[in-house]
Amino acid sequence: MSNPFEYKDAMNALHYTDEQKALLAAQAAQAAQSARRTGRHTRRPLLRTALIAACLTAALAVTAGATGVLKSAAEAFAPIFGGSAAQTEIIDKIGYPVGASDTAGGVTITADAVLGDRYNAAIVFTITRDDGTALLPAGAEDAMLLVRGGGVDLNILGGTHGGSWFVDEDPTDDTVQLIQTISSDVPINDCTATAKFEDLWLWDEESGESVPFAEGTWKLRFDVRYEDASVTLGGGETFTQDGLAFTIDAVTVSPVAFKVDYTVDSEVRWSDSGSGQQSEADSREMQRYFENVEILLNKTDGTVLDLSGAGGSISPDHGTTVCSKSNFFSEILPMEEIESIRVGGVEFPLA
Repeated sequence: MSNPFEYKDAMNALHYTDEQKALLAAQAAQAAQSARRTGRHTRRPLLRTALIAACLTAALAVTAGATGVLKSAAEAFAPIFGGSAAQTEIIDKIGYPVGASDTAGGVTITADAVLGDRYNAAIVFTITRDDGTALLPAGAEDAMLLVRGGGVDLNILGGTHGGSWFVDEDPTDDTVQLIQTISSDVPINDCTATAKFEDLWLWDEESGESVPFAEGTWKLRFDVRYEDASVTLGGGETFTQDGLAFTIDAVTVSPVAFKVDYTVDSEVRWSDSGSGQQSEADSREMQRYFENVEILLNKTDGTVLDLSGAGGSISPDHGTTVCSKSNFFSEILPMEEIESIRVGGVEFPLA
């Protein structure tokens, strides 16, 4: 699938038109449905449905509402990122309850809690039908869910990327959870976020179109503040591959996410094709400077997690190329369970 944006402007300032958002949603939904048909799991087995939406930023006119019962961070996140005693302790330490909400069309969206580290944040939202009836239409238990409107904007001067998905443990009740993760190239653990959502949709596989099942616009504003439990390793280590020399600037690891910053000794060259899509030449450059950089996390129990497919940014800079790769883990990892992280063959011990 070709990406509908210009690679030559780097990946840390992505903007999509409504048409591109619809295309991304359709292509991602088709891929996810195909994966489900062939028996492959999505992000984690817990998922019953998945959100297909572009991670965007936008300037929003924001309103906020009060909620009823304020959930603790552990209540909000433990069912999603792990609920062991050690994981719950970490959530209680670095999680931050929010409780901002907005109501439209008989549906309320509430930002329950946020957690993260210096460069990565996760926000969990609860979507509830106010009259207590089932949120999803009958027969839609296995349908893909979508939402539009831009999602969360951290209002920071930096590039971001991330992902979103729904969790619906009981499709017959009046509630689903929406989780959005955001990774940034600048610190984000002390800022004010805004969020905007427009309509809730089901993906109709037969027609190849999305169909709204709850209409409205929801706008929220809330603080993104939590304890940063990350550690920063390295600085100046080098490795070579694909005919390039890489210098590792920093490796940041926390119980919930990671970030690797590095500089390449030559400047990435984009094709300037003008099509707005990734050419074969640009794909090769992306592989050499970004995608082929291997990142492995070694756990103390011998498990190895391949983090190489993380998103991030790549920016030409006066004869060099400055890159960053970061992402949230699929579960909370106590720091004592992380033995080391390996970048391009260079190992950074934690234990």
